[in-house]
Amino acid sequence: MGARVKYRSSDVDLLARLMRGEAQAEGEKGMLTVGAVVINRAVVRCSDFKNVNNINDVIYHYMNGDAMFDAIIEPDFYQKSRERERRLAEQTIKGWREWPSKYSLWYFNPWGPTSQACPAMWYGQPLAGVWKNHCFYQPTSTECAEIYR
Repeated sequence: MGARVKYRSSDVDLLARLMRGEAQAEGEKGMLTVGAVVINRAVVRCSDFKNVNNINDVIYHYMNGDAMFDAIIEPDFYQKSRERERRLAEQTIKGWREWPSKYSLWYFNPWGPTSQACPAMWYGQPLAGVWKNHCFYQPTSTECAEIYR
């Protein structure tokens, strides 16, 4: 299976550290689902991701002055990735895409201090499904047909 995006070993490490920081509490599938969202954003040219073209751009993408991923502002993000995390990152780069993140461009964890259920819509996109503590959202085919190719 070929890669969905161009990448270097530094991209694998970067994605691995993000996946760990965002979802290690959700196990391997949780980390894979987060990685799939990153790769989906790098592949499409729609929604809020028209100007992100690679893994680095996606991970360090800011909107309205806010980091798109909370993990990048945490000290643990800057720790060396482990072999298991790099293996999972490579899996997503090389095409791992399964429910609920298969076509998702957004996810978030609503179970913080104000604990709530996943809203039906997030950034105008419908709920695709839930994996442990993360809610995943995919665009409609009108908004982003290319994600479904």
